[in-house]
Amino acid sequence: MDLKSVAYMQKAKKARNKTASSIAVSLIFIVLVSYYVYLFSSQTPNYVLLMISAVFGAYMAMNIGANDVANNVGPAVGSNAISIFWAIILAAIFESAGALIAGGDVVGTIKKGIINPALIQNADVFIWIMMAALLAGALWLNLATALGAPVSTTHSIVGGVMGAGIAAAGWDIVNWSKMEAIVASWVISPLLGGLIAAGFLMFIKKTIIFKDDKKEAAKTIVPILIAIMTWAFSTYILLKGFKHLIKLNFLTASVIGLGISLFLYYLTKPSIMRAATKLPNTRVAINKLFNIPLIFSAALLSFAHGANDVANAVGPLAAINDAIMHSAFSAKAHIPLWVMVVGAIGISLGLALYGPKLIRKVGSEITELDQIRAFCVAMAASITVIIASQLGLPVSSTHIALGGIFGVGFLREYLTRNEVQEIKEEIKKTHLEEQLEQLEEYKNELESLGKLKKVDPYLIKNLMSKINEEKKIINKIDAGKIHMSKIEKKAVKVVKKHELVKRSAIKMIVAAWLITVPAAGLLSAMFYFMLRGILLP
Repeated sequence: MDLKSVAYMQKAKKARNKTASSIAVSLIFIVLVSYYVYLFSSQTPNYVLLMISAVFGAYMAMNIGANDVANNVGPAVGSNAISIFWAIILAAIFESAGALIAGGDVVGTIKKGIINPALIQNADVFIWIMMAALLAGALWLNLATALGAPVSTTHSIVGGVMGAGIAAAGWDIVNWSKMEAIVASWVISPLLGGLIAAGFLMFIKKTIIFKDDKKEAAKTIVPILIAIMTWAFSTYILLKGFKHLIKLNFLTASVIGLGISLFLYYLTKPSIMRAATKLPNTRVAINKLFNIPLIFSAALLSFAHGANDVANAVGPLAAINDAIMHSAFSAKAHIPLWVMVVGAIGISLGLALYGPKLIRKVGSEITELDQIRAFCVAMAASITVIIASQLGLPVSSTHIALGGIFGVGFLREYLTRNEVQEIKEEIKKTHLEEQLEQLEEYKNELESLGKLKKVDPYLIKNLMSKINEEKKIINKIDAGKIHMSKIEKKAVKVVKKHELVKRSAIKMIVAAWLITVPAAGLLSAMFYFMLRGILLP
């Protein structure tokens, strides 16, 4: 056995041990949740159903942490603004804070209003629908995470509720206009995110990167960019993150956000100017100015995600708890503290145990991100949500973040193609000038020979042949058939074919997006029939 085989076996053993440890910690968490529910509800009728539902909710929360949170911290990690270890710590803290501080105390029992509650027969049927939706959504997220595909947790739970609802009461139970809006979001979310991210990247390139004196340009533009980011995130947090604590309209939230951004602009501008003065006049150096804004954006995105999307994990569980405790179901359900804690801890555990795979996928395996590109993705995430919410458009934070990553990647490809064309034009121009110079030399030589008394006819023939060859080359150049050496051709070919966005990743992610709702719906319908068959007397 060679040394490579030994190293491979050791690496595989280490990976197996890590996987086993993660599964063990997950099982301990689920068992503790189940035991806690047993302790406080063992005197309640149907407490076994509540225990099972709590297990499903804990499982769902861990899968949200493993899959969805990567979108918030992935760009910061991929750009090396923060290590993956500290990104996980940061996200876990702010996800939990968002869930516990601003997660709200009431949740809608029918997610997004996609099914008509009037067609649900009784509380038992409602409980079975919610249990099936939770388990289906969690399993689909688990599968997507294993495949390395970041998908929308909101769409997963929506598909689960829809599938179980259809199984319980038929196709008429679904609010198809809502479903049409959700389908529209598959296009709207990534498109908006991509356009906004690409727009910011192009702006930064034109105002800083393409300038001869990048340092001076950065002193002016970077404070403005940070102010815009502050306004966007302040407005985003006020509208979405704190919506359960305080109700603000867009105008009020944006004015408050503008005040915060102006304050931060004047506060940070002197320090940014000092930092820029010490940096070399290179793009790599300018990137460092975006490190701290990126870390703050990752924290704020995680907070807003915890405040909003924790309902995907605990909403159905809170609805089941409310239905069991009151033997009926309503449009709104109170979220007990223990349910919110299950969601917060579950998301944090899922992120720590299983999140690194998706964080690396989002951060570095789709396209190469530096701090500037990652900053543009973060900006797109906040601004797109604000725009979409004011237009009443349904969007997915996952789709927005990935759309932003696609946007900056495709913009880089477009600019690279232009650079290749410029290289080809430069080669064409250079060769044309060289050929004209050679023609001029041959002409001068021919004229000088004509002045001699004795002229070698073979020499004249040779010179005329060279002239004709050069004329053919010039004609090819004028016709667009550029004459290049093998090395030059190979270099242009490599640059032209170089893909800055990984096509296989795009295909897999888009395919996962398209089948999320139907896949979760099909699983949920199957689980509903299984639960009904088991629980019916």
